[in-house]
Amino acid sequence: MADVKLVGVVLVSHSPKLAEGLAELVRELGGDQVPVIAAGGMDDGSLGTSYGRIERAVNEADQGAGVLLLGDLGSALLTVKTLLDEGVGREAHAVLADAPFVEGAVAAVVTASAGGDLDAVRAAAEEARQFRKL
Repeated sequence: MADVKLVGVVLVSHSPKLAEGLAELVRELGGDQVPVIAAGGMDDGSLGTSYGRIERAVNEADQGAGVLLLGDLGSALLTVKTLLDEGVGREAHAVLADAPFVEGAVAAVVTASAGGDLDAVRAAAEEARQFRKL
């Protein structure tokens, strides 16, 4: 499995703690095989979203199979969209999922760890919107 390239996942949040906590959770589920990178907060650790932090995370998560980005709230998503519109992540085949942050991340990482391609990982994350809790 060492030669298998898996889809990477970047978690974009306004909160560094939220992004790191979710990354920790999903890494446990993905067996640490899936590159999961937290891109939370600003470079100084404050709340917000950092274009540069997201760009670095995409590059770090890229193993050659694509990178799925998940965001928590509106301006995080706008920052990711701007980044993608400007061509950042083009080489990594980076895409944004319209998915719930936690459930989408879990579904994405489980699918990526099973060897799913970028389209399958994105679909799994977006289908997580349908998960019922009761």
